[in-house]
Amino acid sequence: MTIANQTLADWNKLDRASAVSSILPCCGSARWADELVEMRPIHTEAQLLERSDAVWGALSPDDWNEAFRSHPRIGQRQTGPVIAQSTEWSRNEQSGMVRSSTEVRSALEEGNQHYERRFGRIYIVCATGKSAEEMLADLQRRLHNDAETELREAVEQQRQITRLRLRKWLDL
Repeated sequence: MTIANQTLADWNKLDRASAVSSILPCCGSARWADELVEMRPIHTEAQLLERSDAVWGALSPDDWNEAFRSHPRIGQRQTGPVIAQSTEWSRNEQSGMVRSSTEVRSALEEGNQHYERRFGRIYIVCATGKSAEEMLADLQRRLHNDAETELREAVEQQRQITRLRLRKWLDL
């Protein structure tokens, strides 16, 4: 089968470690990357997204939390060890923060802290196309979720982020 995307064609030929390293910034979960690499060859964007979703949905909460930890907090720069491509994507995804007021940024920082105390992880949201005010409203709404509902919502947000990043990765 002919592979329409050169990034996919090249990735399919990489050794295992290089293939994992190449795709890991799209999600941040080592197990997700390992399992996706095992599914090669992947021939189309649609196949890649479908397989990514299947792997992501079958992972454990520990794997999901690993992916969540690969993101900076909304409104903050990454400070710990990080994958450069992931950091660049996060900065672009959170571009709605640039035009936000000091009050909104402060409320997001306070909300992030409250969220972390309540759920034990950072607040994760697919920030692309959202204003800081929209992210703040979402954060405040999600603070009312029970732990299981919120985990499922965070998992879905990460799935959306991963899909966006996979599309960006294909265009590199």
